[in-house]
Amino acid sequence: MRYLVGLSRILVGVLFIFSGFVKLNDPIGFSYKLQEYFGEGVLNLEFLVPYALVIAIFIVIYELLLGVTLLIGYAPKFTKWSLLLMIIFFTFLTFYSAYFNKVTDCGCFGDAIPLTPWQSFGKDVILFILILILFLNDSYLKPLFNKASLKWVVFATAIACLYFAYHVLMHLPALDFRAYSKGTNIPEAMSFPDDAQEAVYEYQWTFEENSVSKVYTTNGSYPNVPGEFITVTTELITEGYLPPIHDFSVMKNGEDFTESLMEEDKLLIIVAYNLSKTELQGWAQIKSALSKAKAENYKIIGLTASGPSAISKFKSEYALDFDFYFADETAIKTIIRASPGLVNIEKGTIVDKLSWNDADDF
Repeated sequence: MRYLVGLSRILVGVLFIFSGFVKLNDPIGFSYKLQEYFGEGVLNLEFLVPYALVIAIFIVIYELLLGVTLLIGYAPKFTKWSLLLMIIFFTFLTFYSAYFNKVTDCGCFGDAIPLTPWQSFGKDVILFILILILFLNDSYLKPLFNKASLKWVVFATAIACLYFAYHVLMHLPALDFRAYSKGTNIPEAMSFPDDAQEAVYEYQWTFEENSVSKVYTTNGSYPNVPGEFITVTTELITEGYLPPIHDFSVMKNGEDFTESLMEEDKLLIIVAYNLSKTELQGWAQIKSALSKAKAENYKIIGLTASGPSAISKFKSEYALDFDFYFADETAIKTIIRASPGLVNIEKGTIVDKLSWNDADDF
């Protein structure tokens, strides 16, 4: 039992530290995931949406600290109860999400390791078993150092977490696991290989023959059968290949400019997913980058999901002399975790991404 508890202690502790760190690296991304859970149709806790970022930072730091306290043996009773209550809640949440198909990606490991809801539920079941072993055998959770040293380890870890959270919020995630990371060629990431697996669907056709309903199943072709057609239902049997970037398009006045913009030698995109929620002080900060881009003959555009009237009003208020294009809000949030943010693209390849705080570094 001592060895089993020791193994469980290492596995749970390391997993909690890793899970906490990858989400602390991108707290804004985790807050977007929490907003999904808080939204109508999932947990119906919409009053928590405005506080999603604060809650996200608290959860990930708490999760990481629990991993540390478990490994070093600090406050074992508090740690074991916290682990048990947390895993019970998240096991229920992932089962609820998977069974009712509420959230397609749980966000447990951020963008580093995407998991389906059922995979996440399976992971939580295994964690629950390991934590239960620790909970029932806490006498084996001996501290690694003296009590005074343990407190300093926890304190130092907490301070480091707070500093890291502040740093990535003021700038950008230190590690970018998303499809729009530096060095990515967007057209290539949107393309389908010649041998790409196509999605396989099953079609169930309902016909009425002599007042009797009959169902015929095909892979898409219309069945040549007697009777009157009533309805058809479609079921996905095998998912097809989905390119890393599959929701990116740059539109203006109903016309798609994605291909032509990706051919630009020098393109600077000023990104703000929603102009009513953007950080207003950032628009004054990016003036230096705009001046440098103009001097270097960059094509400068804005990218937002806001409507034409909001764009017109915003351009007038901030004296912006570049055109705004429209893109899907979720895609914009994925491109960069800053609003406004700057994306430097050359021939379709992302050369650099900057928060408005770092506009002087353009």
